[in-house]
Amino acid sequence: MDKQVWRARLMRGQWFSHLPVSLQDSLLGAARVRHLSAGQRLFQRGDPPCGLYAVLEGAVRVGAVNEQGKEALLGLVESPNWFGEICLFDGQPRTHDAFGVGQSTLLHLPQTVLLKMLDEQPGHWRQLALLMSQKLRMTFINLEQLSLLPAPARLAHRLLMIAEGYGQLDEPRRVLQLPQEQLAAMLSLSRQTTNQILKDLQGQGILRLGYGEIEILDVQRLRALVVV
Repeated sequence: MDKQVWRARLMRGQWFSHLPVSLQDSLLGAARVRHLSAGQRLFQRGDPPCGLYAVLEGAVRVGAVNEQGKEALLGLVESPNWFGEICLFDGQPRTHDAFGVGQSTLLHLPQTVLLKMLDEQPGHWRQLALLMSQKLRMTFINLEQLSLLPAPARLAHRLLMIAEGYGQLDEPRRVLQLPQEQLAAMLSLSRQTTNQILKDLQGQGILRLGYGEIEILDVQRLRALVVV
């Protein structure tokens, strides 16, 4: 896969596509390709900063596991999204674990390389700040919904967010590669509750459930469930 293919894939995302061309070129020029097998760890909580990543193929699961083995799944990062920028700003250890979901291909901008680039072009810090602010905005929305919305509305909203690449995709996807247990973990719901809500939505003709995937059949009706 050459860099023109990388660029084409990343241009589908709002953040990268709105960067100055010079910064796009610099990022692609300094990037290295990383391949992850299913379940392979990219980094874990407490690891030193290792730079910025973009997903080209597959997905990365970001979350944390406590001493009892219970996982808090924050989200699945899919193409063309970028992640890992927090440590770039504060230089502190990684806050969560990241694992490959299936066979995944990433672009990696090493921390030292990226910091050198930003030292030479300090004006580009604003672009990285925009990337982090988008994540922070989504975090606040999710926290609010966790407290205020009933489970069906939270599930509907999360499906819409995933379909839209958390605001990064110009054209939302209709088919989501998303096992129900992962969706349940993201919403802090039981597997049984999540399955029941999904089956209800399938019965209404809003969704279609397949093995490890969810197809959105009626976006407008799904969106209407979020307004309660």
